Amino acid sequence: MTICLFLFTQERIFSQNVKADGYKGIWFTLGQFSEYGDKYSGGLGTYTANHIPFAIYSPEVKKTFFVYGGTTAKDQRHLLIMISYFDHQKKVVPRPVIVYDKLGVDDPHDNASVSIDDQGYIWVFVSGRAKARPGFIFKSTAPYSIDGFEKILQKEMTYPQPWWRKGEGFLYLFTKYTKGRELYWSTSQDGKTWAPDQKLAGMGGHYQVSNYNGHKLVSVFNYHPGGNVDKRTNLYLLQTDDAGKTWKTVDGQLVKPPLTNPRNEALVYDYEAEGKLVYVNDLSFDADGNPVVLAVVSKKFQPGPDPFPREWTIIHWTEGKWTFHKVCESTHNYDMGSLYIEKGSWTIIGPTEPGPQKWGTGGEMALWQSSDEGVSWGKIRNITRNSLYNHSYARRPLNANDDFYDFWADGDADKISPSGIYFTNKTGDKVWKLPYAMKNDFEKPIRIH
Repeated sequence: MTICLFLFTQERIFSQNVKADGYKGIWFTLGQFSEYGDKYSGGLGTYTANHIPFAIYSPEVKKTFFVYGGTTAKDQRHLLIMISYFDHQKKVVPRPVIVYDKLGVDDPHDNASVSIDDQGYIWVFVSGRAKARPGFIFKSTAPYSIDGFEKILQKEMTYPQPWWRKGEGFLYLFTKYTKGRELYWSTSQDGKTWAPDQKLAGMGGHYQVSNYNGHKLVSVFNYHPGGNVDKRTNLYLLQTDDAGKTWKTVDGQLVKPPLTNPRNEALVYDYEAEGKLVYVNDLSFDADGNPVVLAVVSKKFQPGPDPFPREWTIIHWTEGKWTFHKVCESTHNYDMGSLYIEKGSWTIIGPTEPGPQKWGTGGEMALWQSSDEGVSWGKIRNITRNSLYNHSYARRPLNANDDFYDFWADGDADKISPSGIYFTNKTGDKVWKLPYAMKNDFEKPIRIH
């Protein structure tokens, strides 16, 4: 049964579990301005890098399911947690469904992550913000269907990273604002009953990115000295192959969480000693199952020109040691991209090129490739060009299909604007925009030339 909740406001009706009239992304500004604008702002419907997974391809039904932060109109900042899918057989998208109305919240930190269990039920983990705004877990009322969702749980959780393990249930990584942004995990066999939360790291605060490889879950994260997110630095890695019963370093040393001292055995690199900041983008694995991290390394948190460039960096564990290779430079710390590793080719998709709002979040999307396991990189093509707004937060679907290989949002980084949702194919030579306004229940995405 589909449950609908309606909230009446001055001129509009926002609703839950009903279909929206198109794909309208949320626009956001943090409000921390310096000489060259806000620390980050723009079309942030696919924000943050710490909400994982944002999309999943399901071969059973040949659809890519995805979530995003939506809104009601081009001049509105009312956050709606949206879900939809791309039908790879029919090449259409349905009207997106409002999973949850954030009831006046305008902040895409409250965006969601998505998961699919063994029976095909779709789970949406909606981020909260500290204790002031709780997080929620929703489950679809039917397998492989977005027509209705029921609320399963409400709890304190931010930056949700749910990982469904076939035949075992969830291993869930998330953040709580206990003493800064601290990292936690929990497990559940059915998504309804959860084991007690356990702390993974608490060294003043952290942002993490995680990924699964076989039975191994890996988390990489930075730390915030004194709880200051503008001083985010260092890089750490912990992994578990038994659903959190034990945690190990990259070389197999047992670690007893939580980590509480920044000088510990999980440290990948001491960027703090060099006065550098680390913005972790993505995590993947090479052909041998070794972790590969994509990060942007900088020296100051403010936007604008910087004598030290913002360097896109590959950090690779290989032959028993960490290696570091520069990919390119870009104009903003929050130029977030995705890393794909397939046999014979490593690929990055992200806003590495300056956009129309040069010093703002995002830019023009480009595709980079390496044929020597990340040692050297070349730009294959610009995916977008001559855009009206900056494109930002390129997201990699789990088990990505070639026809819906990466997706993102756009928006004016300097002032409120409409924000569209886009996707590209594997080669990056075609881009589609999801219909901003829909007249029919199903429509084809619009090819952008």
